Amino acid sequence: MFPIQIWLAYTLASVLIVLAPGPDIILSIARGLSQGRLAATLSALGAGTGILVHSVAAAYGLALIIQASTIAFLAVKLIGAAYLVWLGARALLYRNLVTFAPTARRPLHAIYLAGLMSNVLNPKIGLFVLAFIPQFVSADRGPVTMQMMTYGAWLAVIAVVGLSLIGSFASVLSGWLLRRPRMVAGINIGAGITFVATGLSAAAIKHR
Repeated sequence: MFPIQIWLAYTLASVLIVLAPGPDIILSIARGLSQGRLAATLSALGAGTGILVHSVAAAYGLALIIQASTIAFLAVKLIGAAYLVWLGARALLYRNLVTFAPTARRPLHAIYLAGLMSNVLNPKIGLFVLAFIPQFVSADRGPVTMQMMTYGAWLAVIAVVGLSLIGSFASVLSGWLLRRPRMVAGINIGAGITFVATGLSAAAIKHR
């Protein structure tokens, strides 16, 4: 069902995708800088769970239904775009995405939910999963749904491991950044702009 050469090609492509700059990496780095490795890992777990949600939707046709319905697609797109823009606006206004103030530390469950929702509500992730995973699926190799779910789960695992490592590495820099408030402010501004740009980009996706 899963030829080794196809599995290796899929794994390599997935690693490159996870390492590409985006909201997931920004959240993991921010949480690693602010609250350490555990927070970075929880953010990564949330992102991985979001990938699983989109994989299930794609495997069972929900994504196809959303893509076929103009109203459903528009609703998901606007909700997701609004959430990303909201995250960016908060980072720009309050400069608290990366913060070392004890009173600003976020509860662990909130960190997980932020990672989850940044993926679940991002229509670009859903469309990407719908377009990416089927490239490695073949009806000749067994049930398509099982293949989609397996590939989706593996992408989620790669995302969790990769984002956790990146966030953990970022946590090592927290002490250095603590003495450089201007750099922390610059990181928040850059992250905020990235989230807003991603949200606007998601809102601009046209229904085909």
